Amino acid sequence: MQAFIDLWKGFRLLPSAWLLLMQFFILVLSLLSHHATYRVLIWMLGVVVLLLIAKVIRQTPMFTFWGLSFVTGALFFSLLIVLGINNPTVLVISHAFEAAAYLSAAYGLLRYMFEDRYLTRDELFAAGAVFTLIAWAFAFVYNICQILDPSSFYHPTQPDLQSWLDLLFLSFSLQSATGLSDLMPIGPAVRVIAMLQMFCGVMYLALIVSRLIALQYIRHLPRNKD
Repeated sequence: MQAFIDLWKGFRLLPSAWLLLMQFFILVLSLLSHHATYRVLIWMLGVVVLLLIAKVIRQTPMFTFWGLSFVTGALFFSLLIVLGINNPTVLVISHAFEAAAYLSAAYGLLRYMFEDRYLTRDELFAAGAVFTLIAWAFAFVYNICQILDPSSFYHPTQPDLQSWLDLLFLSFSLQSATGLSDLMPIGPAVRVIAMLQMFCGVMYLALIVSRLIALQYIRHLPRNKD
């Protein structure tokens, strides 16, 4: 019982750290996504991530309403997919809700980081969590693009629909400006989205790094003595 209480306290103090940890677990399990057991486990962890998102998006009443609506929609349509309803319309709607939920969480964490005057441990984890949330959201959007237009991407060895791991790798490559992916966006819509992600990635790194440095500087300013 005490261990559960300590775990709950740790979650309340560092929700961003738990969110980042769950995303890391999902990333590792994605290597085994071809097994049905691991796909169910990935879905369960995805539910945990969405619940964590519901925790971090609670800002203003209107923003909370829309954020929780996106999370609820993502949970409902993800459950339909797990139950075997995999038609393109359900997939597109599910990914749209998931992308909106992840972007809502990223926005909520950004507001959380910019509202504080001093740097905390959870804000350091929040900086990493926002980056991964945005990358995940764009990966869902890329998946929507290839469902609507199967010729959106070019891969030298995989001409069919690209795997989730490949799309996520492309998303992280574009957002971090490393350009290491062998997956090439060739459709007009997906190229526009890729350019938007590259812009978001560069601006995010510039804004967040400067913000964290400023908070760390303020924290160590000498206090005025009366």
